[in-house]
Amino acid sequence: MSNDFEKIKLSVNSLKDELISSIIALCSVPSIQEPAQENAPFGLPVAKALQVALDIASKLGFKTYNKQYYGYATTTEDINQEYVGVFGHLDVVPANEIGWNSNPFEPIINNNTIYARGVLDNKSPTLATLYALKALLNSGIKLNKPVRIVFGCNEETGFACMEHYLKNEKIPISGFTPDCKYPVVYAERGRLKLQLTTSNSSLSSFFGFITDCFLQADKSGDRLGISCGDAEFGVLEMRDYRLESNHDGATFAWQISYPPLITAEKIIDSISKLLPPEIKLCILKNYNPVFFDKNSNTIQQLKNAYEEITGFDGTPVSTTGGTYAKIIPNIVPFGPSFAGQKGIAHNPNEYMAIDDIITNMHIYAIALYNLTR
Repeated sequence: MSNDFEKIKLSVNSLKDELISSIIALCSVPSIQEPAQENAPFGLPVAKALQVALDIASKLGFKTYNKQYYGYATTTEDINQEYVGVFGHLDVVPANEIGWNSNPFEPIINNNTIYARGVLDNKSPTLATLYALKALLNSGIKLNKPVRIVFGCNEETGFACMEHYLKNEKIPISGFTPDCKYPVVYAERGRLKLQLTTSNSSLSSFFGFITDCFLQADKSGDRLGISCGDAEFGVLEMRDYRLESNHDGATFAWQISYPPLITAEKIIDSISKLLPPEIKLCILKNYNPVFFDKNSNTIQQLKNAYEEITGFDGTPVSTTGGTYAKIIPNIVPFGPSFAGQKGIAHNPNEYMAIDDIITNMHIYAIALYNLTR
């Protein structure tokens, strides 16, 4: 096995320059969701990013499929086979130029670091898995299972891409999404999106409630009776406040990232008991907390890959975020961010160090090797 690892590492290093060039090309596409058009359910820019990614994969020798909501590259033409899956995404959050030192969609390299919207979340990590798979094939090592690299197109705004995927594709037997952090993540908190609505005649009561329970309160939900947390999963957090008015009244929407110490049902019940009768509560979306057995094969093989390349402790961790692991069975969050790398993805001057990109490719190559044995 150690001989295999050395072959893989050499093969990965031979693809470094090509990977960086592909990242620059993909990050040059402003793949922010726009209104649907024919053959582009999430808008033309996202559709263009998908085609760019598939073209890169095709030039690498992979069989590719463009399903409009998503696409994928695979090592087999038999799409009914069991496979190991990697699920990344190509859509990005908006990027106005305020706070940026350069054009968000004209990637630059400065001090061996790439700056561009989407370079961390999630284009570089996704392409790193594609090139990691190519490195495995170039090394001459036989994979015992097919691998599929899936390019999602709607992660930032709703997961509709993966809902469509589940209706049309076999689910993976194992795999990961490179859209979180290291080491391997064994549990994700739940994510609940709610909305409050009122009519014009009750705006005073509505705004009073919003002010008291949200705008002048901390984000733990204590004034709603839902505050909770522990050392392993952290505290409940309310975020993404959105207040809007219309000709009928007003709405207030928000998300709740909640640990498994509380259920969505208990959250809804607690808030409902506090609401004045003129304010209505609507459930927009809920994803329950996700757990994986720390001793499962997938978790252990990814842990081993991380430790093999970095030499660091790979003990599985939990996350407050939400990834495709919420919806795709049998996959877990795995990378790309290392300890201390927070607050980068959705902010101005989003970046990823080239050394980290290459380290990710090494980790992902060993991970795919392990998962396909």
